Amino acid sequence: QLMLVQSGGGLVQPGGSLRLTCAASAGFTVDYYAMAWFRQAPGKERELVSCISRDGGHTRYGDSMKGRVTISRDNAKDTVYLQMNSLKSEDTGVYYCAADFTYDRARCGDEYDYWGQGTQVTVSS
Repeated sequence: QLMLVQSGGGLVQPGGSLRLTCAASAGFTVDYYAMAWFRQAPGKERELVSCISRDGGHTRYGDSMKGRVTISRDNAKDTVYLQMNSLKSEDTGVYYCAADFTYDRARCGDEYDYWGQGTQVTVSS
């Protein structure tokens, strides 16, 4: 079963940047999965931050961070990234990567069945 291992995150000042990384566990590949990043702020529901198709050619961004984040993937390294810039205090929360097995290489996923362990992002001065 696919396992996703996240890294990155931590404490950053407002206006700062962070890069989150999500890697497939040894022996697995993300090549067959559309990938996404979600986040859950304290007291709020989980929301989509961004998603990316298997071939990397299609991406979508949620309204809350649009223009400040970039999702990318390196299938050769079985890794997905989320570059976050101009961070605000309201971006504080737990960020999760997720994978959806799909035969369609050119669209985001619909139902994400595999999840990373989550990583805390705290934006504070």
